[in-house]
Amino acid sequence: MDDSKVVGGKVKKPGKRGRKPAKIDLKAKLERSRQSARECRARKKLRYQYLEELVSSRERAICALREELEMYKQWCMAMDQGKIPSEIKALLTGEEQGKAQQNSTKLAKAGKTEANSSNPLSVCSWFSLTNTEERK
Repeated sequence: MDDSKVVGGKVKKPGKRGRKPAKIDLKAKLERSRQSARECRARKKLRYQYLEELVSSRERAICALREELEMYKQWCMAMDQGKIPSEIKALLTGEEQGKAQQNSTKLAKAGKTEANSSNPLSVCSWFSLTNTEERK
């Protein structure tokens, strides 16, 4: 038989394999463990700060959305009573002015296109473009 030993039901062969017992200074090992624990606590603190900031920003967003929803509810109640809120009037007049500016810009572009080319398809495509814009 060879030089194998039976320890705890396992056969151990002598040789250089396996992990050797560490001959590290116990004080250095303890200090590394403490340093690792300090770093872990610092990471945990940063993680909680990040999560708290995230929650507070979401809460602010929710409050803003609730205020906006309340404003829309009030607008709807006013319109149910037959009154048109001034904010909606301003929005509608702003949209109408925006459409008028868009149309004048398109007319100017179409005029340049007509002057530069005698292709009737470009004029037709411009009319179809403006008609689809107005339908929206």
